[in-house]
Amino acid sequence: MATRLTYLVLALGTVGLSALGYAQGTGTGVLKLPQDIEFKGPLAGPPQTVVLYGDPTKPGVFVSRVKFSAGWKDPPHWHPDEVRTVVVLSGTLYFGSGDKWDESKFKPYPAGTFYSEPPRAPHFSWAKDGEVIIQVTGVGPSGKTFIPQ
Repeated sequence: MATRLTYLVLALGTVGLSALGYAQGTGTGVLKLPQDIEFKGPLAGPPQTVVLYGDPTKPGVFVSRVKFSAGWKDPPHWHPDEVRTVVVLSGTLYFGSGDKWDESKFKPYPAGTFYSEPPRAPHFSWAKDGEVIIQVTGVGPSGKTFIPQ
């Protein structure tokens, strides 16, 4: 009986690791030099994005970059991602938690800042001082649900 249980645990572990490996695209490398990274979207206004790795709309690991134009205000919203981390690559991102826009809650996150977001945690952000670029790493499927004000 113990032997059967051991084999079952090993089999499930192998399946789980295989799924994780597939999601990360093992066996293939990805290289994106700065000159190869092209943001999509309008030059001013809504954020521009580029997916560097994976597919945020599907299960698995993804990496994307988001460029906020100077002054852009991202209203309260949340993301469903099981795991979501962010690094501020350039500029200063002003970040606040909660489901209502409240400028008294903003904290400045300068370039080099790393933070994580729990699933469905309401927040809002602002590129108050100038252009901001962030890099998001998450486990999809991802999305963005705005909170009515």
